[in-house]
Amino acid sequence: MATMTNLSHAVRRTASVAAATLALGGCDLEVTNPGPLLDEALNTPGAMPALVNGMGGDLSNAMGNYLTRGSLAAFELNHSGNFASERQFAAGVIRPEDVNGDWARMHTARYVAEAGLDRMKTVLGTTFEANTNTPRAYLYAGFANRFLGENVCNAVYDGGPALPSSDHFVRAESLFTRALTLARAQNNATLTNAALAGRAQVYADQGKWTEAATDAAQVPLTFRHNAVFSTNTARENLDLAVQTITRREVTVWNTVWVADRDTRVAYDTVRTGTTLTRGQDGTTIFFRQRKYATIGDPVALAKGTEMVLIRAEAALRANDVAGAMTLINQGRTAASLAALTATTADAAWAQLMRERGAVLWLEGRRLFDLRRWLAEGRNTTLQGRSTCVPISLEERGANPNVGNAP
Repeated sequence: MATMTNLSHAVRRTASVAAATLALGGCDLEVTNPGPLLDEALNTPGAMPALVNGMGGDLSNAMGNYLTRGSLAAFELNHSGNFASERQFAAGVIRPEDVNGDWARMHTARYVAEAGLDRMKTVLGTTFEANTNTPRAYLYAGFANRFLGENVCNAVYDGGPALPSSDHFVRAESLFTRALTLARAQNNATLTNAALAGRAQVYADQGKWTEAATDAAQVPLTFRHNAVFSTNTARENLDLAVQTITRREVTVWNTVWVADRDTRVAYDTVRTGTTLTRGQDGTTIFFRQRKYATIGDPVALAKGTEMVLIRAEAALRANDVAGAMTLINQGRTAASLAALTATTADAAWAQLMRERGAVLWLEGRRLFDLRRWLAEGRNTTLQGRSTCVPISLEERGANPNVGNAP
């Protein structure tokens, strides 16, 4: 039911150390575990940076572990390994029993950020809004809700009932607005741009295209706001990179991106001698994605090149084909790619949908794009397939309020 806290992690880690010490029996060893913190240790202004960094860590952990499966469900990658749940995602079947970990991590990221904001209000009191960590916390809570809204079938809050997934967008809009207000008050241009970009995303997700385009137009084309990963520990690794660098579980082979060699969709053909290398399954040809070259590479949460596409989609929805193509080509120019042309709305829509796929490749965004365009009758890629992550089997077993939600 997604109510895990950092304290519960600390308790389990402390228990593990204690058990290991007891197992040594007669050995006279004194062990000090510096890792876990008592919950009350966070109730001090000096702990706020660590608290907010923890919010970011939980969001990265949720994203990093989901990207492989989400990319398979959205045809960004193909399955070339031995994992059963990944094979189901690739086949377009997303089952409650296959999403327990993803569901828990996604909701932990949201809960930790929102509960952390409540703690910050209590600890900081009248200095809460002026604290430099506060807009960062609102951003993490906003992006955690946006990530959920774009990928789950239903919103479920802390043991409550199943709600429309769009409820996460409403929540995120409010959180991004607060982040924007505080970032502007603190004259923090970087966080201001991140808040504008995040709010533009969820405005678009809600079909508020005028508002989305207004926010998006204020974000520089070169702007980028990342989820951070690291080589320090396995939990901090970008798992998608693990599955394509350390292992060969997923492949770019036989996707729509292979033919044209778009530089934004970077991949390598891999050979053993002169023979194309096979994936972990021993059968499927393995082409390695190169967008993430290491397991510590960042993943974009929002960027200026998406903002011009939000504006382009808003223009298309207003029947401004020429304006849409001008905006699309701004992004292509920034990527040193040739301009595209389209003289009809249908042709422009085809260009836009492909451009969003290239710009947002392997960032956990494609499934929702295909889902919303399917609902509008613009794209049938997901026809007959799962379009979102259902309520997990563990949540269904622990939460009687979700009923028979699909």
